[in-house]
Parts: sequence; structure tokens; C-alpha cells
Amino acid sequence: MVVSLAGRDVLCLQDFTREEIETILKTAEMMKIWNKIGKPHRVLEGKTLAMIFQKPSTRTRISFEVGIYQLGGYGLYLNAQDLQLRRGETIADTARVLSRYVDGIMARVYAHKDVEDLAKYASVPVINGLSDFSHPCQALADYQTILEKKGRIAGLKIVYVGDGNNVAHSLMIAGTKLGANVVVATPEGYEPDPKVIKWAEQNAAESGGSFELLHDPVKAVKDADVIYTDVWASMGQEAEAEERRKIFMPFQVNKELVKHAKPDYIFMHCLPAHRGEEVTDDVIDSPNSVVFDQAENRLHAQKAVMALVMGGIKV
Repeated sequence: MVVSLAGRDVLCLQDFTREEIETILKTAEMMKIWNKIGKPHRVLEGKTLAMIFQKPSTRTRISFEVGIYQLGGYGLYLNAQDLQLRRGETIADTARVLSRYVDGIMARVYAHKDVEDLAKYASVPVINGLSDFSHPCQALADYQTILEKKGRIAGLKIVYVGDGNNVAHSLMIAGTKLGANVVVATPEGYEPDPKVIKWAEQNAAESGGSFELLHDPVKAVKDADVIYTDVWASMGQEAEAEERRKIFMPFQVNKELVKHAKPDYIFMHCLPAHRGEEVTDDVIDSPNSVVFDQAENRLHAQKAVMALVMGGIKV
């Protein structure tokens, strides 16, 4: 069956079916192969992507800017100082104006409502480059990496240890849609959004996967195929950093914790990592770590998203 995602917004992976997510992953694999063998794939020739950054970034900016260029298009970087948003122009008006100039909008924002409003008023596809609720492009790169390293996703035990944040949300949603057994281990009071927990449970019931929320990291990682963590204090939570460090220290991914996983487990982190906090050097630099493959796959996964929603290619 041919799947078309032309014109779709990519705000949260809960909006997509299993087949649609698998289509993105298949396209990402194809983009990566073409890139490695030097085969031109300028499927967005002459098209422009507006890239709005309320938050600074390394991987998001570089991967989208390089990605749109490799697809034959142009990425227009717009930070808060480049737009009238900070001077009172509404997101609705900004979305309407940008839609007259560009073929797609990527936004890395603080509040998820901002990308929702952009999508509501824009007449071109809007891609969520990160919000406080969801990080869909990261999860797509994550599952592309898992598929490469493990050969499958369905049936794997994928364990996220740490804060129940936007990265956890997207990992939960995509994993349960794809038939994985997803486990999240957080300190009490730092669980994922209840809405996302409900989605994960519903997705798992449909896909044959499972979802479990625990507060014991040792129990969580037992026989894990994948162990994933993220920083304990995200951008905008700096004032809580010291308190969070004390609360989350028992959830540090270190050599003692990973002994409970399968010997061939893979370690993942969306980066940047606060080494010595959520993960120790002997784990992130170990042969089990795939964090830099994961970072590279941001490029290929996002190229797949752009090609599918902005170019309308069908797979």
C-alpha cells in the first residue's frame, strides 16, 4: 500500500498510524543509503524551509539546515530576534505571512501550543523541532537507530530512565505504536504526562506491545534491549537543577545499573549529555553506546519527514 504524507503537520507522533511511522523510517533508511553512496536526491529542489528557533540548538539546526540543502532546498534560520513575535505580532499572523513565502516551517519552541498555533494558521506543513511536550523528530531518529542495530522494533524491551519529559513522551508513543515493550522509570512526581501514559497503553493494546511505568531503575532495566536517558533538567529548568540532581541521582545510568540489561543492550541519549549526572563516561563511551549513530540519524529521519510532507514523495 502506498502511503502519502503530503501536506501533513508533524507535531506529535500520536497523530500518525503505525504504517505511517514505518513509512517515515523506511524513507529515512533510503535517504541514508542514498547519502552514503552519493546518489543525488534533490526531491525538494527550489523549496524553502523556515526554521524558527526560540531555543538554541546544535543537532536540530545543523541536521535540518544540512538536510534541506541535500534535498535541493534552502533553510532559512530565524531566531527570536529575527521575527516580530517578540515585539507583539501574533503566531497566527506570523504563520499566515510565512506561508506566503516558504514551503514548510520547522519550529523549536518552549510551549507546545506555539507549534499547534503555527500549524492551525499556516497553509504549509509545520514540523515540531522540539516543544515542551513532544520531540517527534528525535524519536524517529531513535527508532531508525534501534532498527539498524537490532533489526527489529516489535518485541524489544526499550527502557527509558529519568525525567518523564518530551523525549520520554515521543519515545513512548512511537515505541508502543511499533509493537515494542516500553518501560519508563522515573522518580515519584516526575512521571510522564497522564495523557501520554494513556495513549501508550492504548497503542500497546493495538500493536501487541506493552507499556509499564516504574519507580525502580534496577527492576526497569532487567533484560533490557535498549537503555535510554536524557538530562535531568531541560532548558528552562535551570533553577531546579540542583534539586533535581539530588532526586535523580539514584536513576543515573552507570556500569552497575547496566549490568542488569542484556549483554548486547544498546545505550541511547538524545544529547547533549551532562556526563557524570544522568550517565557516566564508562557507559556513554562504551561499545554498547550508539549515541553518535543516533545523532547522525537526526539528519536522515528529518530528511525523510521533509521529503514526505513538503515534497509529497510516496513510499
